[in-house]
Amino acid sequence: MTDIQDQVLSILSSKDNIDSLTLASALNLSHTKIVGALKSIHAFGNIIEMSQRTEKSWELTEEGKKVAQHGSHEARVFNAIPSEGVRREELMKTDENAKIGFSKAMSCGWITLDKAKGLVLKKVDSIEDTTKNTCELVNQKQLSDIPDAVMNDLKKRKLVSQTSVTIFDVKKGSQFTLKLEKPETDLTADMLINDAWKTKNFKSYNFNALGIMPPSGHLHPLLKVRTEFRQIFLEMGFTEMPTNNWVESSFWNFDALFQPQQHPARDAHDTFFISDPAKSLKLPTDYLERVKTVHSKGGYGSQGYKYDWKIEEAQKNLLRTHTTAVSTRMLYKLAQQKEFKPAKYFSIDRVNESIDSTHLAEFHQVEGLIADRDLTLGNLMGVLKEFFSKLGIKKLRFKPAYNPYTEPSMEIFGYHDGHKKWVEIGNSGVFRPEMLLPMGLPKDVSVIAWGLSLERPTMIKYKIDKITKLFGPKVSLAAVYKNPICRLEKQ
Repeated sequence: MTDIQDQVLSILSSKDNIDSLTLASALNLSHTKIVGALKSIHAFGNIIEMSQRTEKSWELTEEGKKVAQHGSHEARVFNAIPSEGVRREELMKTDENAKIGFSKAMSCGWITLDKAKGLVLKKVDSIEDTTKNTCELVNQKQLSDIPDAVMNDLKKRKLVSQTSVTIFDVKKGSQFTLKLEKPETDLTADMLINDAWKTKNFKSYNFNALGIMPPSGHLHPLLKVRTEFRQIFLEMGFTEMPTNNWVESSFWNFDALFQPQQHPARDAHDTFFISDPAKSLKLPTDYLERVKTVHSKGGYGSQGYKYDWKIEEAQKNLLRTHTTAVSTRMLYKLAQQKEFKPAKYFSIDRVNESIDSTHLAEFHQVEGLIADRDLTLGNLMGVLKEFFSKLGIKKLRFKPAYNPYTEPSMEIFGYHDGHKKWVEIGNSGVFRPEMLLPMGLPKDVSVIAWGLSLERPTMIKYKIDKITKLFGPKVSLAAVYKNPICRLEKQ
């Protein structure tokens, strides 16, 4: 390549400008090699200036090249006929394109068919093979002598094809030189000692380059989606609830939610109880008595559960099994205000549960509630659809369900593109009067609430089919590194 560059520069030194096709012809090289050499020279700086243009050209096809060399199909058929004539089937054997040549020779009036004798005879003594002559002119690039109608006819016969050629016009640049020297990229100590830097050509700095990314940590997909969840709640006017009490009493975790003390969720195999301190003694006395009454005897239009409610069970400490315990505290606090004001709360934090084939020892729960007058199940469905729409999840289904502290209740399902099926992503409902009225909230106040999974919507958005690929020791660090900051398409 260096020799070609030197030859190009040598020719250009005696000319003001030249194009790449002329250079290719002068050096007897392919146009592709000349273009490569010009681009290499141009990369050294302003040694040459280049501009490109596109020209259309005609080229002979492989069949056209055979015609230029051996004659057209019709001429070869004409020349194959002896003076006495020849049978048509014998004539068809003389050339692979005899059928085309026979048809063309007939249309030109060069031959005729004597049907009585079954012979093909010459109709004229001699012919001029204009098709061959035209193909020779195309091969010699003498296209100005060929009418457009003739060229179009050759194109129909697939003897020529039209091609586009990119031609580069070249002229000397402001730093034109016959000797190419690669610009220096670094200023070395030797250059400074010997003053060699004064004669060196240095490469310009690219201040727009991003550079090499420094090694750093990367956010887990769950943290990215959690941030998005939180932002959507705030945009919808919700206030974040404090969730720093991981250890909770059974009273706030179960009893205040109108969940009976014999409920299976309280069993040792479903709940992690604390041994030290084992009990919570600071519980609101008046509220405690109202909760005890509604459980054991009923009230507020309910017959309760009709069992012997024990304070010892309510005092047991545990690792909270859901963030709804936080919601209970916030609603009780809201009920203590002199004048009720509508409120919207949310929280996102981890909760604990027992391990099985579909659950880890802990998971994230996205808790939300709205307290206002005369809320209905329709309001709940509307809020959930709006929330998930902002996440980009529009395929939702609701299924009736049972919860001890909500009535009516609904399970929420979202479509998982990875599994190609509907997956449960949360639970919801309207809090029961047996839970709200003992707190002291007005009778016309309703509370719609929901608890959503953080992991499953994340799996849906990232198309992850197994939770172990998202959470735990088997997570691929490469996947964490490659995942974008956020995959949620906000609507």
